Amino acid sequence: MRGSTRGTMMLAALALACPLHAQNAAPTVAVLPFENTGSYGQDKENFAALEVGLPAVLASTLAAHPGIRVVDHGAVREAMDRGQVGGARRIDAASATQVAKAAGARYAVTGSFADFYGKFRINARVVDAQTGEILKVVSNEDPKLQDRAQLSAILLLVGERIVQALGLPPYPADVAARRRAVPTEALTAYSRGLLFETRGDRAKAAAAFQRALTAYPDYPEAREGLQRVKGA
Repeated sequence: MRGSTRGTMMLAALALACPLHAQNAAPTVAVLPFENTGSYGQDKENFAALEVGLPAVLASTLAAHPGIRVVDHGAVREAMDRGQVGGARRIDAASATQVAKAAGARYAVTGSFADFYGKFRINARVVDAQTGEILKVVSNEDPKLQDRAQLSAILLLVGERIVQALGLPPYPADVAARRRAVPTEALTAYSRGLLFETRGDRAKAAAAFQRALTAYPDYPEAREGLQRVKGA
């Protein structure tokens, strides 16, 4: 009888431990493309580059938080291709949910941006892939944080608000400082590198990634991009 009681208690402990493990697991996030809703004042290719670069930089920003796991871009792209999401089709909550589930993510982040002669706004929607509902819409609505020159700070703010929406603690101070330090020139060049890479122009991509590193030598994503297109 004593052995039976001990076994019952062990089973009960295991049953309690499983939900706790699930609750403590890092939320998995898929960052989808962001739509350009009307930008003016720069080379059009820079805006095309930001459509590729913004989600990549935001994904890196979220991945820098110790409590979040971000789905690899390749897995997101594959899930989008399978579901025929993107292109001319606007990514709404339903299609974001579809992609997130296919990529194995609990949450999807997508949205839009606009750069009106240097006044930069970004809106990000956090979608719960379990319910299909928009959990939160976050933005840099503060007029004091809408200058294109503050792009890294804008993206960090959006990242911080996504983290908050997921119920996680704030970024460690050193992580936030590193993310905030990247100059807009480096972010733009990095985005152009990603754009050229998607077009298959490795030479132009390498030159753009190198410009990003020249503007900000301590830029790991640009260094990885340069190594990738050079085949190193």
